[in-house]
This record gives sequence, C-alpha cells and structure tokens, in this order.
Amino acid sequence: MTKQGTLGVAVIGTGRMGADHVRRITDVTSGARVAAVVDIDAERANHLAGRIDGCTAYSDPAAAMTAPEVDAVLIASPGPAHEAALLRAFEHDLPVLCEKPLTPDATSALRVMEAEQKLGHRRVSVGFMRRYDAEYLKLKALLDGGRFGRTLMLHCRHRNVSTPPGFTNQMTINDSVVHEIDTTRWLLDQEITAVTVLRPTPSTAAPEALSDPQLVLFETSGGAVVDVEIFVNCGFGYQVQCEAVGESGSARIGDGHHMVTNSAGRWGGEIDQDFVSRFADAYDREVQRWVDATRRGETEGPSVWDGYAAAAVCEAGVRAQTTGERTATTLVERPALYR
Repeated sequence: MTKQGTLGVAVIGTGRMGADHVRRITDVTSGARVAAVVDIDAERANHLAGRIDGCTAYSDPAAAMTAPEVDAVLIASPGPAHEAALLRAFEHDLPVLCEKPLTPDATSALRVMEAEQKLGHRRVSVGFMRRYDAEYLKLKALLDGGRFGRTLMLHCRHRNVSTPPGFTNQMTINDSVVHEIDTTRWLLDQEITAVTVLRPTPSTAAPEALSDPQLVLFETSGGAVVDVEIFVNCGFGYQVQCEAVGESGSARIGDGHHMVTNSAGRWGGEIDQDFVSRFADAYDREVQRWVDATRRGETEGPSVWDGYAAAAVCEAGVRAQTTGERTATTLVERPALYR
C-alpha cells in the first residue's frame, strides 16, 4: 500500500553505519523520519534517541517493530544478527533496507529467501551502495547500451588505508571483495561461476598472518573474466576503481578526479580515506530511493537473491583463498520472485 505522509523508520544498530544512517534520514532524506533506534547498548541508543524529536530507544528489535509509529526498518547491526531481524520484519510485513551482508553465509540467506517467498512479494532491499554511486551508474548505462559491444573483462582495484585489529583473510573476501562480487553481477548481468585467489608475498605493512595484497579472479556465466586487486593496508588512501574492457572500447571509473591544486611548485589533490566519504552521495541516493519506493508501496534495488548470490560467491572465494585452487560457485535455481 502507498504510504501517505512521513515514513517512520526504525534503525536497528547504532554503531558507525547505523548512526550515519540516523543522521542521513534526519538531515538529508525527505519523506522519512527516525521513529525508533535499536541497540543492545541501551545507553548508546538512549543517547541517540534523545537528540531526535519523537524517537524512542529500544534494546529489542521485536519491540520496535510493533511500535505503531514504525512503518519500515533499516538494519545496520552486525551481520550475524540480520537473519533474526529480517524474519521478525517479515512477520509484520515491514519493508526493510538491510546493510550488507544480507546474512553471513549462503545457508542462512536461503532461509531468508524462503521466508520472503512465503510472503508472496519482495520486502527487502540489500545495501550494496555502489549501485547508487554516480560513476557506477554511468558505467552501468554505458555497458547496457552496448556502445563497446560485449564486455570481455573488468579490472578492479579496492584499496583501504589500513585494517582494524582482528581483520582476517576471510574478511578480505566477506567484508571487502563482496562489493566487487555484487558490482560484477550487476554491471554484467551475469552470475559468477568460479573464483581463484592468488596471494603474492605480503606487504611489509600487512599485519601478521594477513595476506595483503591479494588478487581475486572471477569467471562469469557469460564468459567474462574479472580481476580484483584487494589491498587493505595500502597506507595512502581509500580507492575503488573499475575498468570495463569491451570488444571495441573501454571505460574506467574511480580515478578520483576531484579538485586539483597548484602550489609551491607542486600540483595534486586529495585521496578519500574511507568508504564513508567516498560513497557519501551513494548512501544518500540509496536511502532516498528506498524511502521513495517504500512510500509508493514498492520494493526495488538489490534483492534477497542478490544477497544470497553474494554470500555463495564469498564462500567459494574463501575456499579458493584457503586451498589456492580454482573453486566453482554453486547456486540454487533462481526463484520466480527474483527474476
């Protein structure tokens, strides 16, 4: 049903990402307000809610979802908590924007997919924000238009300044390369059929036991090949780049051509230091489009199928990372709801 008036959103998880979404809905997004915040850290939730008129703090997602002022849910809690929150939202038939990952593994993602199918309609949009980035949108339109013929290869770079304590090799796939997994599937409209991971001698800046950088190779159902340089302790900045090579031309995004300065005999610019600044506009666009679609009574954007497919490819990637062997990806048949 079309939602008249302002959409009341419950934000589940008030850490860095959740707090940023609270700010975004309050200060940037039109047609919505933060009606509730949920966190197991009651003090943090109360502090955040106290700064927003008409916002109530909860420690239990289920309690927030039964509140009459809540019309939709934005999930920004840690991945292992997503499944329970999603299933609870389905019980109330609430629209959901769920930050990636949908769930931490393919098996739990399948359970979510089965539950959504029982509703008979889509309710979840998964937060793969690159699909809303202006540069990625231009590249997608170019490839869909067929100007350069069939896309043969994608060359991707994904660099972070540094990693937090406890960052593991598995996390390079599950937390970082997962974005290239989704953008590959989206840009090419193909599934990833196999993954290979090559691990050169680690950088001296890599923490102990972390292979950094790595080169991840995807093969796709349409015969394309994709390479991803993942370098999570590069030290100098946050960079996400993608070059599509077609039969008769190529296109590259992510070079970061911001303002260039000339001073003291030098020219140069700035490099983003994290994903929050690099993709700020994409997050704004993502949330606004989710709100607009929800108020129209629609669900758009990356689906539960996309979240499941990404989880399945991540699992193949971690196996390839561990064994050093090319690893095939296994997907169930795509249900009609997601075609």
